[in-house]
Amino acid sequence: MSLEELSASQYTQTKTFASLIAHRDVKRRRLQSKQELHEAALQLLIQNQNLLELFRETASGSKTGENGCDQRTKDVHGQTAVGKIGISLLERELRREAEQLRVPVEVLSAQVLVDMLIDLRQQEGGLSAMLCSNERAQVSVLLKAARQLLTVGAFSPKHLWQNYWKAQPVLEVVYYLHAEKLLLLKDTLSESGVSVWLVAQLQSLCASRVTEEAEGEVRQQVLSTVVCELVRVGFHKVPDSADSAVSENCSSVLDHMLSWMLDSLVDTDNSQPEPAAGVWLCVYETSLFGALVSEDTLRGFFRHTLTHILTHQPRLRVSDAVAMQSQWSFAKAAPLLTSLFRKVCVLFSMEEVLVHLQQVLETLEVNWQNVLSCLSTLLVYHTHTQACLKEMLSRLLSSAFHTYDVEKMITAFLLARQGALEGLAVFPSYSDWFKMAFGGTSGYHGNSKKSLLFLMKFLSDLVPFDPPQYLKVHIMHPPYITGKHRALLQEYVSLAKTRLSDLKVSVDEMGLYEVVSGAVSEAQSQCPAQWDVEKAVTLFQSTGRIPATVMEASIFRRPYFLTRFLPVLLMPRVLPQEPDAKMAFIDALRKAEKIPASVFSSYSEACLRERQEGGTVLGDSLEKEGTPHVDVQTQLQQLRRLLTAGANEGDIRAQLSRLSQALGNVCPDSPEDQTNHTVIRLTLDLPTISHTVASVVDLVLRGFCQCVLDACRVSPPHRQGQWASMFLRMLVGQQKLYTALILRTFQLLHQGPSLAAAHVLGLAVFLVEMHACREVCPLVELLPCSLRSARMSPAEALSTALLSSTASHMQFSLRLSVAALCYARCRSISQREELNHWVPGRLHKQLLFLMPRLLPETRASVVTMVDGSVFSEGADEEECLSAWMSVTDSSGDVRSSVRAMWKHTAIRNLWSHPEHQLSFSEWLTAELKVQRSEDALSESERQVYERWVCLQWFLPLDVANGGCGGSSVTACKHIINAVLDTGLLSAPEHTHSCRVDVLSRLQELVWELEFVRIHRKTEREEGHFLWDLMAQRCSVTSDPENISIELELQRTLHTFNSVILALPAVVLVRVCAAGGRNPLDLKALMEHINNHQRRVCCPAAALSCSLTGHFLSAVFSASVKCDSPVEAANIALSQLSLKCPLLLVSVAHWWRRLSPMLCSLCERVMGEQPALIQLLRECHEWASRAAQGLSPAVPPAPPLLLAVCLHCALEQQGGSTEHIKANLTLSPERHKQVLVFLMFFYTTDLLSAHLRSQEEKIVSHAKDLSVHLLTLLVDSSDWLSLFHQSGSGQENVFQCVTMVTTDVNIRLMPFAFFSILAAAGGVLDRAVRVPRFLHTAVTLYVALLRLFLHGHTAPISSETLPLQLLARAQRIVLNSIQQSPISSLSHSQWSKVQADCEELDPEVGSALSMMLHASNPDLPPDLNPSLDAIFSSSRSFP
Repeated sequence: MSLEELSASQYTQTKTFASLIAHRDVKRRRLQSKQELHEAALQLLIQNQNLLELFRETASGSKTGENGCDQRTKDVHGQTAVGKIGISLLERELRREAEQLRVPVEVLSAQVLVDMLIDLRQQEGGLSAMLCSNERAQVSVLLKAARQLLTVGAFSPKHLWQNYWKAQPVLEVVYYLHAEKLLLLKDTLSESGVSVWLVAQLQSLCASRVTEEAEGEVRQQVLSTVVCELVRVGFHKVPDSADSAVSENCSSVLDHMLSWMLDSLVDTDNSQPEPAAGVWLCVYETSLFGALVSEDTLRGFFRHTLTHILTHQPRLRVSDAVAMQSQWSFAKAAPLLTSLFRKVCVLFSMEEVLVHLQQVLETLEVNWQNVLSCLSTLLVYHTHTQACLKEMLSRLLSSAFHTYDVEKMITAFLLARQGALEGLAVFPSYSDWFKMAFGGTSGYHGNSKKSLLFLMKFLSDLVPFDPPQYLKVHIMHPPYITGKHRALLQEYVSLAKTRLSDLKVSVDEMGLYEVVSGAVSEAQSQCPAQWDVEKAVTLFQSTGRIPATVMEASIFRRPYFLTRFLPVLLMPRVLPQEPDAKMAFIDALRKAEKIPASVFSSYSEACLRERQEGGTVLGDSLEKEGTPHVDVQTQLQQLRRLLTAGANEGDIRAQLSRLSQALGNVCPDSPEDQTNHTVIRLTLDLPTISHTVASVVDLVLRGFCQCVLDACRVSPPHRQGQWASMFLRMLVGQQKLYTALILRTFQLLHQGPSLAAAHVLGLAVFLVEMHACREVCPLVELLPCSLRSARMSPAEALSTALLSSTASHMQFSLRLSVAALCYARCRSISQREELNHWVPGRLHKQLLFLMPRLLPETRASVVTMVDGSVFSEGADEEECLSAWMSVTDSSGDVRSSVRAMWKHTAIRNLWSHPEHQLSFSEWLTAELKVQRSEDALSESERQVYERWVCLQWFLPLDVANGGCGGSSVTACKHIINAVLDTGLLSAPEHTHSCRVDVLSRLQELVWELEFVRIHRKTEREEGHFLWDLMAQRCSVTSDPENISIELELQRTLHTFNSVILALPAVVLVRVCAAGGRNPLDLKALMEHINNHQRRVCCPAAALSCSLTGHFLSAVFSASVKCDSPVEAANIALSQLSLKCPLLLVSVAHWWRRLSPMLCSLCERVMGEQPALIQLLRECHEWASRAAQGLSPAVPPAPPLLLAVCLHCALEQQGGSTEHIKANLTLSPERHKQVLVFLMFFYTTDLLSAHLRSQEEKIVSHAKDLSVHLLTLLVDSSDWLSLFHQSGSGQENVFQCVTMVTTDVNIRLMPFAFFSILAAAGGVLDRAVRVPRFLHTAVTLYVALLRLFLHGHTAPISSETLPLQLLARAQRIVLNSIQQSPISSLSHSQWSKVQADCEELDPEVGSALSMMLHASNPDLPPDLNPSLDAIFSSSRSFP
């Protein structure tokens, strides 16, 4: 009998082993002996045994034994006797059958197991790679039995696989064989055809539907085990040829599965990936392999996988990639594909990935879509990829131009464009990259003509396939080409323009600031002029100058400038009362004659009409637009009826859809509205909305508020459903209407107290719901941007409109905030979301500012709230309902509503979210906006409240939570910064501000610091937070190009000066930590005066009187802390005279006003006067006599100090200019330095008179006295040091003038130099003979030309004076050149000044060239005319 016949016969047997040995009541012959009994039992088993059933029952022997046998048959180990007998009988039966069939017992047992596995699948009818739960349980039992047979040598895994392979094995069964170590997966991979079977099984396994979590875990285990084995075998390097075939099979299976997954992505929607592909994607997780696969093997697998992806089905040509590349950005790629790239590249550095990518591109045919998608994924997820890609592109271009390889060129261009597709945050724009690569002489093509021809031919070959945006880049930013090869560029430009014309794209439509990439927004691509105008206005606002790009466009791109840029810029609008940045930009263009007069006139008339139309009565508009408005009103009324009736959500959605259609009919969006307004701009001057749109907006807002009231009458907010959220989302889709709605709401919140209770409730709901759906709302930008954060969500922006400057505004803001938080709390309960999801952070901060201010009883709970503890929350619906009822109760007041709201722990716990925490800086900003005369608190109440805030709330609060961390210094810094910021952002201070009160808190904190320092004897500390803070705020260099920075610095310093004057003088100066002969630490004070105060002096060369007295009082008061106050003061004043001359010059300037105060202070704090005070008194007495024409003895004072005293005496004495000249009898020989410094002060007066637009009489007075002093000093070169210092030893005496005057005056010294010389008449002949005069004159002339060209003479009051002065300065310089001896300049000096002048003034340059040739006859002859000819033909400036 064969094995097959044996199996067939055994299928007919129905008796089981348990039934055979079960107890029977049938009478039988009693066997006489134990041996007979044993033989009878064996005979019975042999006659009735079913081998398959025996196998199954043996495997589950313990379970069967417990059910079929007496429990008393258990042995001491818990195993049944039946189980032991079963295993033994199974082995004996198998051996007996094997002997009868004459086959090995292990072969028979393997065949029996295979038959049982096949029978199991046929009974269940399964065809997939996974088993059902019943099959899984039975297979597990059978394999355990097989494992036991294997341990006794009665089972053959090899024969099992041979027989099972013929019956189409199931992958999960094979996995269990592997898990039970009956059959290793590696041993199954040598069969022919196993690759096809395994691929089909893996695909079936991935596609199988999993309904239970357990089945998903089983599938994951099977996949991970199989894939780990395939990777380990397939990518482990072995020399054996037999293993090599198995390795190829493993690699083939993995490749087929990867191709299957990639093919499934082609026809898959990006938003809904194929489940089967997603299952297989999980096998690329590195955590899946663990320690089963070595790192080298895994890296080899991932490297092979990446290569396969990049080369999978390379259907597209390079030309197709060029044309279709913009569709392959990261955002448009399949999510599974980008995830695959991330997983495969995780083990490699970006350098390794890009090197491998380059190798693949150079050696294999690739799928360009996959290659470029891979690059985009790497750029987006790895910041280091940008630098690596730039290096790779550099290598490619260098190699391409070295070997003239077109393939490397196209590869570099495709990769660079792909990077540009992802935006500037990821990679430079294509235009920037193209300019960097080919825009200069150092470009890759600049080394030879052949390289240039190669580049131009390459670009020309790309033209038929290039998208328009790249052609525009090549035209607008062409490669650098020398003059003799310009024809090549012209040919390409002509070809590219022809292509653009065929595509119906005009190069003139290209914007000035366009970012050329496929990722450019539709708004920017469809309306580039709008983007250009916004960018130009922003640049003008920050620099104060017309952007160079706009100036170039007005000349070189005039069609675009006139037909595109100007119409968008001059679009009619209602002009604000105060000129904004756009108006200033238009005015600057008009003055520069860039706007035609007729165009500007039309613009002005159109703006006037807009203002008149904007002021029309709203009712008239409604009457004219009757039908559409009626339709909107009808739909709103219908919505109210549905809400009142408690309609279901479906009906409300349908009604909102009808309302949306009605609104679209009234205010349809234009194409520009649909694509161009990604950001809504809110200006603080509240621009007027067009009356047509305004009427609809008012109707919508009124209807929304009524709907809120109707809905609240029916049910509380947590039972109203989603109608409010759907209403707002519907409005967001109406772009024009939504923008106007934001503007109108901003206006209403500014009006505040005039709104009714229904409006307050409706606007509160509006803010909460808008914040909840902020992800779909366009951002809002508050203008000017310096005022607040630039862009924010609409609800946050609208919350900033809530004012708290007066008592009425405080009450309104508090009512709205409380209503909003109560509504948000109810909504958070119904939606099971955190409360912070519903509450705008700025709204909560407004509540925290107002509540303890207006309700003192809540202050204790506020302190408890911010101490870091988080209260346990309970969503008590009754408490929420109670709070909401208090808000909607018309008879209640806001105090009761606050109390009811504040009971909610969830509202208190909002403080734990950083965006909802009110910081000390924010509190100070709000407090400084309160008007004292209209405050809700009295003077005494405000003092108590502010002390509580500073000392009990924010001073002990952690810095991380917005407090000061217990540091008084930190609190002082916050106060000073807030005062400075408020001074920058608001109008000049007024008496109604709470600034005085806040500065009082600063004084208290500073005095506390001082007393603590004295008490702890730590007064000898280094540094002072006040000067450090100011150094940080003013850490900008003087930049005449940026007027806005200069003005901001001036306002900052003026505000800071008011803070300094509010502080006690004694705290401004400290004692040196080291002691010694300089006991006072004046370094910070001197640096502050020299670096900051000097720049904003008005008048120049003198601090303000109050500031001067305060600084000197600080020095005298601080000296009291030293052992010898008088000596300390003398040392400090000596140090100031050397290192900070501006302070002593200012003391001398204001001596008459300061001397009583300073003398009294010295007597009070020191008992006697320092030496310098006495010296100043002597200097002024000397100056007073010298101003009268007398010749008193000169006191031993510095020349600078004598000069300023004499200047003050001359000016205070009064009289005509001639009278002063007559009384000025100082000898130039004896008092030369004093006269030089005196000339400096009158020169400063001259510049100040011009800058401050003073009367001509004052200008003439300063100029005449400067000329008079020049006539006295002209024979000496010392006076030249005032205007130009070259650093010689004698000039060091006069270098201190740069430490006294302002940067503007120093910059305008060339203007003063030639103004004085032009008025000096015959002095020039004497001046020419002075050493260094010619060099100084030419150097200052060059500086004057640059001042004029850069527009830095604009502050000069007269418009014609700079032009006239230029002509006179040119004549002075030419005369000086003609009259000066050749030896007046060295050869190097001649060469330098000639080079400087040739570019700015060729005539002066020619004159200098003639002198240079005359000084060196060996130079080749020049074709320049003679000096006489140059001078006689000297042109005049227009």
